[in-house]
Amino acid sequence: MDSSPPRRALALGASLATTALRFGAGIAARPAARRPRWLFELYEFEGCPHCRLVREALTELDLDALVYPCPKGGTRFRPRAEALGGRLQFPFLVDPNREVRLHESHAIVAYLFEHYAGGPPSLRWRLPALQTLGSVAAGLPRLGSGLRARPSRAPEQPLELYAFEGSPFARLVRERLCELELPWILRSCGRTRVGDWVPPALRDALELRPDPETVNRRALLARAGRITIPWLVDRDAGVELGESDAILAHLEETYAR
Repeated sequence: MDSSPPRRALALGASLATTALRFGAGIAARPAARRPRWLFELYEFEGCPHCRLVREALTELDLDALVYPCPKGGTRFRPRAEALGGRLQFPFLVDPNREVRLHESHAIVAYLFEHYAGGPPSLRWRLPALQTLGSVAAGLPRLGSGLRARPSRAPEQPLELYAFEGSPFARLVRERLCELELPWILRSCGRTRVGDWVPPALRDALELRPDPETVNRRALLARAGRITIPWLVDRDAGVELGESDAILAHLEETYAR
C-alpha cells in the first residue's frame, strides 16, 4: 500500500469530509441505561452506508461490539454471516444476551434503543430515509475504501479499538481492519463532557487533566495515560499504540500479505 505523505493527507482529508457530511453523528454519547453482559456480534463492512448508521448508534449509546468485517470478496466471515442470518445482507447483528439476530440498520438501531436505552430512538433516528441518504452521501469522499478484501493473516485473538464512529482518524484504521478482515472489539469512546472535546495536544499544552465519565474512556486513560483516539490493543503482538499512521503501519507489517 502506498503510504506516501500526499496519499495519507488525501485520505485524511476525505475522512474529515465524511465526518463533516454526517453533521457530528457518531461523536457524542448518551450512555445506555443497560450495558449487556456479552458483546454484540456485528457483521458489517466499513464502506457500507447502512452499517455506518449502526456504528453511529453504538457510539451514541456507548455500547461495545465484536466486529466481524465482511468486505466484498471476503471469505473469513461472510459465510458465517450467511449461515447465521439466512442471507448475505449487512449489517447483521447478533445479540447473545437475548438470543436475537437482526438485519436492517434501522431495525437494529430501534432494537438497541428499546432494549438498552429503555426508550425510543432519539429524534434524528425517526427520519430513517433521511439518515440513510445522508450516510450514502457521506461515504462518497472515501471512494470505496473499506469495501473490498485484501489478503491477510488472521490474528488468534480479536484486536481492540478504542474509538468513536465520527473520528476521521479512527475511520482510516477501521477501513484497514475491514479490508484485511481482522476481527476487532469496538470499545466505544463517544464524548460526554465538555472536556472531551478538547484535542489531546491542546489539553496537554494547557495541562488539563482529563476527567472521563464513561467506562471505556476511563479504561483508555488508565492504559494510555491520556485520551487519544484511536487506540489499538493487539494482544497477539503484545503491543498497544495510538496515532492512526502508527496503527496502519502496524497492521500492514503484521497482518497484510
